[in-house]
Formats: sequence, structure tokens, C-alpha cells
Amino acid sequence: MYNLGQQFKFSEEKATADSKSIIQGQKYRITILTESLVRLEYNEEGIFENHPTEFILQRNMPVPKFEVKESPTSIEISTSRFKLSYIKEKSFEGTKMNPMANLRIELKGTNQIWYYHHPEARTLAAPGFSIDLHGKAKYLKSLYSLDGFVSIDDSKSLLIEEGGTFKNRNENGIDTYVFLYGKDFNTCLRDYFSLTGKPSLLPRYALGNWWSRNTAYTDEMLNQLVEQFDRNEIPLSIVLLNHDWHIREYEKEKNLQTGFTFNPNYFKEPTTLIQNFHSKGIRLGLSVNPSEGLYPYDTYYQTAKTYIVTDERGVIPFQVLDPKLLDIYLKLCIHPLDNMGIDFYSLDIENTNNSKNLWLLNHYHFYDMSRDYKRRPMILSKNSLVAAHRYPVQYSGKTVVSWNTLRQIPFFNASATNIGVSFVSHDIGGYYKGTEDNELYTRFVQLGTFSPILKFGSDGGKYYKREPWKWGVKTHQIVKDYLLLRHRLIPYLYTEAYEYYQNSKPLITPLYYKFPDLYDDELYKNEYYFGRELFVAPIVSKKDYIMDRVIHRIFMPEGVWYDFVTGKKFLGGKKYVAFFKDDEYPVYAKEGSILVLGNNEILNDTTPPKHLEIQIFPGKNNAYTLYEDDGLSDLYKKGFYIKTHIDYNYLPNNYTVIVRAIEGKSGIIPEKRKYTFRFRNTKESKSVSVYYQDQQIPFKSYAEDQDFIVEVNDVNTIGQLTINCRGKDIEIDAVRIINEEIESILSDLQIETELKEKIDKIFFGNLSVGKKRIEIRKLKNKGLEQKFVKLFLKLLEYVSGV
Repeated sequence: MYNLGQQFKFSEEKATADSKSIIQGQKYRITILTESLVRLEYNEEGIFENHPTEFILQRNMPVPKFEVKESPTSIEISTSRFKLSYIKEKSFEGTKMNPMANLRIELKGTNQIWYYHHPEARTLAAPGFSIDLHGKAKYLKSLYSLDGFVSIDDSKSLLIEEGGTFKNRNENGIDTYVFLYGKDFNTCLRDYFSLTGKPSLLPRYALGNWWSRNTAYTDEMLNQLVEQFDRNEIPLSIVLLNHDWHIREYEKEKNLQTGFTFNPNYFKEPTTLIQNFHSKGIRLGLSVNPSEGLYPYDTYYQTAKTYIVTDERGVIPFQVLDPKLLDIYLKLCIHPLDNMGIDFYSLDIENTNNSKNLWLLNHYHFYDMSRDYKRRPMILSKNSLVAAHRYPVQYSGKTVVSWNTLRQIPFFNASATNIGVSFVSHDIGGYYKGTEDNELYTRFVQLGTFSPILKFGSDGGKYYKREPWKWGVKTHQIVKDYLLLRHRLIPYLYTEAYEYYQNSKPLITPLYYKFPDLYDDELYKNEYYFGRELFVAPIVSKKDYIMDRVIHRIFMPEGVWYDFVTGKKFLGGKKYVAFFKDDEYPVYAKEGSILVLGNNEILNDTTPPKHLEIQIFPGKNNAYTLYEDDGLSDLYKKGFYIKTHIDYNYLPNNYTVIVRAIEGKSGIIPEKRKYTFRFRNTKESKSVSVYYQDQQIPFKSYAEDQDFIVEVNDVNTIGQLTINCRGKDIEIDAVRIINEEIESILSDLQIETELKEKIDKIFFGNLSVGKKRIEIRKLKNKGLEQKFVKLFLKLLEYVSGV
């Protein structure tokens, strides 16, 4: 047996269920893995599998509570979630007339029954391989079902051998896992991750701004690019190089995808480039694709050739299931790049017909990175359709520059949660074709700011404008502000990424989880919760150019919500029409939200900052635990992290915030910090007290716009900080009033001021809607242009529906 290395080994002991969870006969084996997860095996020869598989890594789970009632011919198993009935030794398949004749599982508390070969037609979609070249996303079966159950067939999966290699199953049989979770999908995800492997915790830098372009960059060009980002004060955390970084020609063959040696014509000193990037807080990734084989132009080709046979061209063919070749590939092609300081790899494989090869490459690349605890594994790849959450960042493919692409992305991201995937990457602005448009570009960036990954990417033509400074002043400034905000959000995003890794809580939760009827609603199906504190209603359509705003319909979930920027209050459980300028985006914080933002001193720095801004929205008690570690290594698995608890006690005229480290080890985060507490929608408080431990300490407080701010400098991060604010009527109600939005629109229009006054009286007068329409039309005789007449008739329609 070929031993690929310790990093590829998975324990058969962990993959073998506890015998106390197993009910077994001659031809069947039923394993109760949790109270909502059951494994069903049937084999005519009585052969059952304990190996880990490509899908399933762990079956040795704590024995759940269940009861068994058995007769000579039948068996009944009950847990708190389901009741399974089975006729012993019979095939699971039942009969054509009665598919439940031999095996049925009732979901308790419902009238739902699962049986083998159940069509599971009410299972919602999840993203497939990519958004294809025609601009249409492909969707496949997911874990999320309106019936409350779903199955995974593992009968044909490859088996993982002791040395980390794979082999096919020799026997025929049934090996199916059934998840029975009812309406508790989080239970399904917990069971799924326990079975298939936990999601990966991304390196912290992955949550910043990415840059990629299909360009033959030189080291000089890349240094100039980074300087331009610096000059424009726009943060950058990742540069990802496409295939032109390596040699691509061999004899008559050109534009080869394979290659693992920096092209000396483009890169004079690649190691120096990497070190320079790292010194600036920027990480470097490379696109790799070994599927064409290993060519003589690569540095370690001659060494590789001594171990394996070449073809007639002198090329070493690539076979991912050949362990010897795989070992050569990793040690002679990838490890030298690792030693230079390359941070991660993008597996840029376009062939959608062989997802198995892509999955194997994902698997080996990812786990190979885990051999070095100092570098946390990360790869970028298209969805290989097997336990995609283990291989952290999924790429949607080369998309067309279009509004159609933008419209698909929010639903694509949200639906990825249906298979337990949180981190999906798209090329901001679209990859190629289409028409460059400043409004489209801006909306892409804004959506990217409130998406799992923000990655710029495009084809190599010089007219693809992804650099913010290549646009006009207005677009440049808007985009810059959002890219700065993205980096400030990293403390919040990283904590939510940890919650996904540790507690199976996805970064994106679709609105339709709570409101299933909205799944097919074109107006609201794109909305989603972004972590635990924010809600996003993405803009995916063009603005009305006359009013210079997007007319946007929003369904606000239950509760009270505040506009993240303006602080305007929205009562939940209602539908709204809202109007957004180019620099505005519909993002909302729930009442009592605690949002932790970072203010790093160095532009590209994504490490735990010395200055935290904690934004707190009024209306409700809340608590939030900030998670931090070094963001780069796997030391967090050994306890090298810090959890900081932020407790907000709310009364309308009395707020108390307590910040204290509750778990972990010192030395992980800065010893001292500056804290800025921004109390949203709050007037200046005349009574403020600040304590560290039991000692009162100095602070600065002031009002800014509609917020009240308390600043505290040089506070020890290990200890308790307490802020108390008191005052009469200090909360600003700030209920959203649509009349103010109409007035704002009217104020901005190029219409004579006297006509504006007339329009105002009509709009906000006591006439019926029908009479208001008549009066608006009459204004055409007063000089109001037809385009404005149409606009105000349209606005009347929206206002009357609010």
C-alpha cells in the first residue's frame, strides 16, 4: 500500500460506528447515528463497509437515545425525531405497488414518510458546477427539503485506504444516509458536518479584497498594481495569478494550462516579490491545472522522470488516482512553490465532465496544505459536488458582464447554504464579454461587500475596468468606500466564519428558510441574513435614470430593523418600497445588534486590530462573542485563540456595555486596544461612566450625526471594560417615513421650483389617489415635461401601495 503521508490519512476507527448504535441482520445493517440521522445498508452477501469514503469521514458518534421493538420478522426503531419500520432481511426497495412495503420512516410530528427511492421532489436546489458560459446557473439536489427529510446515497463512493489513497468498492449493495430534521435545518447541517467533516475555518486574509486578472503580469507590473492600490488608499489582501505566471510553451504547443515554474521572462525574482507582498499584508495565490501532465520545461521534471514513465512526447501524463504520480506531483511541483511562500492555489479546471478528478485534486491539494500547521489550508475551486464545504472557497466560473449575472448571484450564494457551503466566490463585475457600465460595477462591489468572498476578476483585455480608479470620480469614491468597509467588517466576518466552522451556523441564511412561500418570488427570493446581526436585500436591477434612484421592493422579516447607514427604523413583517441612490445599499441591522468593526493602522492588514469600533443598535438586550486568533495557522485547534464577550443591557434611557475576555490564551490579540463605542440612533448622553475592572478610567464622548460615541484608549484586552450611558429621551426614534424619500427625490430633480411646490401639495394633500393622478397630468399644461409626469404617476402607484 502506497503511503502518501500523514496528512492524507483518515481513521477507520473514527469511521466505524459504535456497536451500540447498530441493529444488524444477515443482509441488513441499520445504524442510528443521531436522533435525526440513520444509515441504511443492505447487501445480499452480508458485506458492510467501515472504511471512510470520499463523502463520509466519521461514523463513530455518541450513541443517541433510541428504542427498538423487535419480532422474529420485523423491527421498529424510534428516536425523538423518527420511527423506522422494517421487514427483516427484505430488500429496502419494496414493490412497485407499495414502495413502503419493506421499509418506511415516519417523521414524527408530521404526516411525512420516507421510503427507499422516495422522489424527494420537495428538496430545494443547490448550485452545481458553475454559472455556465451562457449565463445560466445550474442547480442540483440539496440537503434542504420542505418535507423535512433528505437522503444521500453513498453506495458508489470511493473508499479511503489507510495510506490516504482511494479504491473502488468491489461489492454491490445499498448504503444510504437519511436525515430527518423536520423544520430544524441547523440540526441537519450539524449531523451532515459530523458525518462528512467540519467546514474549514478560512484564513483571515481571505475575507478581505481579492484581485485577479487574466493578464501576463510581470513582477514589476504587480508591484505597480499594489502601489496604485496604496496610492488610492484601497485595501488589498490577495493577488491571484492566472496561468501566465508559469512557462506555457513546449515545442509547438502554446498556451498550455499546466506548469509549475515561474516564467523567467516575467518574473526575475519571484521569491522577492512574494516577500514584498507579505511585508505589505498581501497574500499570493496561483492558478494550477496539472491535467495536461508534467512537461520538460518544469524545474523538477528531470527528477520526476527518474520515477515514472513519460509518453512519446516526453510528457508525464497526469493520473490523479495513481498514488506514485500524485506523490511526485505534490513533492516536486507544489512543495517548491510552498517553500517560496505561495499562500494558496486555485484549481482552474474547466472540464465539467469529470467532477471526480476535480474533487480528487481538491482533496489532495487541501489536505496536503495541512502538513504545515503554520499555513492554514485554503483552495479556490469550482464545486466538485462531494462535501464541497470541506474545500473552503467555491468559484462560480467565468461569468458574462451583465445584469443577468448579477441577478443570479444572491440566489446562488443563498442556495449554497442548502448543501452546507458558505464561501462562494464570483468575479466582481463579471469576467468577460458584455459592456462595462459604472452602475453595474458599483452594484457588484456593494453586493460583494456583503457576500462571503469579494474577488475582483476579469479577462485580460485592457478595457475591462476593475480598478476603481479607472472610473469617474463618483464611482471611484463609492467603490473605495465599500472596499474600505469590507476590510473594516473582517472582525465580524471572521467571527461568523468561526461560528460556521465550530457551530454549523452558515454565514448566509436565505430568507426563504423562514418564509418558504418566497422561494419563487422574484421580488424577495434574493434576500438573506448575513451572519447573525445583518439582513441584506440585494439590488440587482437598474435605476430609474430620471429620478436617479433604484426603485426597490423589500420584505422585512419579523422584528425591528435599522438601516445600517442611515439608522432609519423599519418594522418587520411588512413589505416596503424604497429608493436608493448609487451610494446606498439595503443592509439592515436588527434591534440590539452588536457589530464589531476593525480600524487597522496599516492599509492591507487583516490581523486582529488595535482599534475596534463596536456599533450598537438600540431596542433590545443582546450579547455577542467576538472570536480572534492569528488567522493564519492551525494553532487555534490547540487553544491559541481569544473569545471576547460583549454584553449589551438596554433600557430606553440607560445603556450598559460590558466587554471582557472569557476564553482562550493571552498573546493572541493586541495587549491593549482603543475602543470606539458607537451607539446608533442615540443623542448625546450627559451621564457617562467608564470602568476597567473596578477603576474608573478616562474617556472621550461626543455626538456625531445621529450617533453617540464613547472612545477609550489603551485598555487592556484581558479584563473587564464597562460603559454606562444615562439620560432622558436619548434614543432617536428615526422611523422611516416615505414622504421624506419622495421629498428628497423631488428636491434633486431638474424642475422649476414653483412646479415642485405644486407637486408637493398634490402628493402630500388629502386628495384620493385617482384625483392626485388627474392633478399631476394637469401640470403638463404648466410646463411639466412628460417624462416627469410619468415619473410622478409611477411614484403615486408606489406610495399608494405602502
